[in-house]
Amino acid sequence: MATLNIRNLPDAVYANLRLRAARAGRSMEAEAREILAQTCGSVPEKGALAALQGMVDSLYGAQKPPHVVDDLIAERRRASEAE
Repeated sequence: MATLNIRNLPDAVYANLRLRAARAGRSMEAEAREILAQTCGSVPEKGALAALQGMVDSLYGAQKPPHVVDDLIAERRRASEAE
C-alpha cells in the first residue's frame, strides 16, 4: 500500500477531520483513508476520464500517441496491484 503525507493542511480542516474521526470512533488517519476511499474509489468516474483525456490532448496536441490515456490508466493499475 502507498503512503501519503499531507503538508500545509489548514488548521480548520485538521480540526474538522479530528472531530469527524472522533464521531466515527476511529483515528484521524483511518478517517482520512475512509474519506479518500469514498471520494476517489477504485473506478474512475466518467468525468475524471474525460478530464484526463483533455489534459493529454492539451499536452500532446496533434502528436498524441494512440491510446495514451488507456495506456496511462493501465500503467497506474499495474503499479497499484504490484504494491
